[in-house]
Amino acid sequence: MFRGLSAFPLTPTTEEGIDERAFGALVSRLAAAGVDSIGALGSTGGYAYLTREQRARVARLAVEAADGVPVMAGIGALRTSQVLAVAEDAQKAGVSAVLLAPMTYQALTDDEVFGLYESVTRELSVPLCVYDNPRTTHVHFTDELHGRIAELPNVAAVKIPPVPDDRAAARQRVAALRALLPDTVSVGVSGDWAAATGLNAGCDAWYSVTGGLFPATALALTRAAQAGHAAGATAHSERLEPLWELIRQYGGLRVMSAAASHLGLATEPNLPLPLRGLPSDARRRLVTVLEHLALGTNA
Repeated sequence: MFRGLSAFPLTPTTEEGIDERAFGALVSRLAAAGVDSIGALGSTGGYAYLTREQRARVARLAVEAADGVPVMAGIGALRTSQVLAVAEDAQKAGVSAVLLAPMTYQALTDDEVFGLYESVTRELSVPLCVYDNPRTTHVHFTDELHGRIAELPNVAAVKIPPVPDDRAAARQRVAALRALLPDTVSVGVSGDWAAATGLNAGCDAWYSVTGGLFPATALALTRAAQAGHAAGATAHSERLEPLWELIRQYGGLRVMSAAASHLGLATEPNLPLPLRGLPSDARRRLVTVLEHLALGTNA
């Protein structure tokens, strides 16, 4: 399940709770489109803003709506004890894997990050994907730290930040990390604008914000890269540059929130306070981009 397209859907949320109907429909769309896995409760899924009970419920809903497609659930939390509790809930819900980012308020040392993964992997019965997301967590993994963590039991994948834009530099980046990882640990890229470059450079998977709402579009890029059609994958990505620009500027969560609302796939508001949607000018830009790229409910 750590290869191909892993699609990360929005979890529509208000101050009253989760919009379970909308979330289930989003996950069902992904399963019907044929994504390789579904990443529930990722950053786009708003895991950090939900209670333990809400996260357990979302994990169950995702597994039910996925109709057999593997589901990976985010289990990050500030304290190790909280991570262990959320991980237990996710496993009881029937997820196929968990995704762990080291959330923090105080800056963590490398030994503290390693200790978190050591404690969690010891208790797992499903594979774990290491979530390296410095833009959100402010935790910066070295390749050496990745290598240490990858030797722990149940570690099966690493989700890395965007690779360099230069193709040769991207290949070098992926190769340098792979040299420190066991062969059993896959490498996947995040940062949608870097997906084609990462996949063409040898990444096994694309962990995709865009795929959570536009699975057919993301699959076309992914399958081109998997088939060795590097130019085709790059062409797909270049066509989507107007969308990538918005995501780089405002973040995938806000962009997908506004897109889901515009397409009638979620009501508004759908983000937990204090998060707010896109500014009005950015929303108008997004609508224009969606129409220009023909990104609708079938995309």
